[in-house]
Amino acid sequence: MKFGGTSVGDATRIRGAAKIVADAARHGGVVAVVSAMSGVTNRLVEAALASAEGCGRAGVELRESLRAQHAAAIEALISDEAERARLTADVEQIAGDAATLCRGTAMLRELTPRALDAISSVGERLSARLMAGALKELGLRSVAVEATEVIVTDDEHGQAEPLMDETRERATKRLLPLLAEGVVPVVTGFIGASRGGTLTTLGRGGSDYSATILGAALEAAEIIIWTDVDGVLTADPRLVSDARTINDISYAEAAELAYFGAKVLHPKTLRPVADAAIPVWIRNSFEPEKGGTKITPAGHPSLSGVKAITAISDVSLITVGGRGIVDVPGVAAKTFTAAASVRANVLMISQASSQNDICFIVNAGDAARTVEALRRAFASDLAHHQVEHINVDSGVAVVAAVGERMRGTPGIAGRLFSALGRRGVNIVAIAQGSSEYNVSFVVAAGAMRDAVTAIHHEFNLHRRDSRFDAETRSLVEV
Repeated sequence: MKFGGTSVGDATRIRGAAKIVADAARHGGVVAVVSAMSGVTNRLVEAALASAEGCGRAGVELRESLRAQHAAAIEALISDEAERARLTADVEQIAGDAATLCRGTAMLRELTPRALDAISSVGERLSARLMAGALKELGLRSVAVEATEVIVTDDEHGQAEPLMDETRERATKRLLPLLAEGVVPVVTGFIGASRGGTLTTLGRGGSDYSATILGAALEAAEIIIWTDVDGVLTADPRLVSDARTINDISYAEAAELAYFGAKVLHPKTLRPVADAAIPVWIRNSFEPEKGGTKITPAGHPSLSGVKAITAISDVSLITVGGRGIVDVPGVAAKTFTAAASVRANVLMISQASSQNDICFIVNAGDAARTVEALRRAFASDLAHHQVEHINVDSGVAVVAAVGERMRGTPGIAGRLFSALGRRGVNIVAIAQGSSEYNVSFVVAAGAMRDAVTAIHHEFNLHRRDSRFDAETRSLVEV
């Protein structure tokens, strides 16, 4: 069970999360994975960045802020004086470590990726201890476990990838004996460690990923991502007021939605469990009685073809083009090698067969350094006018229609683009993956809401869908 930041946001939410774990622990072994308390990771990163600018007070202010927030939670959660004193001492030490790292960063005026990982991981280290304390308060045996003990990663700070064989070995050795003794381990999300023991992080939002890494390593019966929404929705409710929860969805559909911006899942979440076919649930910790969304290898295909719509606005469209690149080999390779050199995540690619232009989408935060890398890579081509322009447009959004049954269903794209045309939405670029699980396209940022609403209504996603049940030979609602 993984609990996100809002699910452990304060003492009340931690107590509620602990009750969910305690109820499940009556029926079998449970491993809890926790994010930092609400707002903590942002404050940690802000303090690290301020320290890199030479602000000597940033670490001190961070320490006091962490002390106050977590001391208030301890006071509300823990009645046993000895346990309260132990937790308070842990908070003092960990918050002091963060302040020391910030002070060193301020002195050097340099924030290394390794230092940023160490500072930004502090929130999870604190919340794991509070969660374990809350479980003890409910009468369970529990222990906080640093993920550095159980998740082995490569050396890529900020976006580390798990080494599953070694992780499986360490996780089973550390966690299975605890489960056998009836102890609930509470593991720090978002964190791992290299083979040499250096702390790494899995990227922002990586606690989902931590849960599925450990679930796969331990061969869990199921994994539940507890969050603040009822499950995977047909669209962002901030864009479409009648968006509804989807009961069942496939790994492929959920992965496409996460990749194209659905915030309910980290994009890498389903990678570790795909081979093991472990079901993953998305459920609401604020309303645990609701069923949520179940993600399985097959899911239940929607009769309409389209299962959900997602959209990302914090992106930039980069175009490399010019008449001189027609029939010049290697242009695409050079383009994406340059993007990869600055670790820019390319979300979508669109290219005409004439090769006059190659355009692709990256996260807005990656745009500036991607353009710089492209200008370096194509310096000679620009000088000789073989490449005429490298442009960036940040006023765009990507919209994706996702559904496993889109593959092989005629007319989906026609209906989709006709709906956009009737709404007056202009399309800047289009891409469709070979899997045919999605059609994605670029529109002006200001047209994103209209585009999502138009498609949502065209495919009646606000209504409960139906599927054909092979056993009963009838249509059933899903």
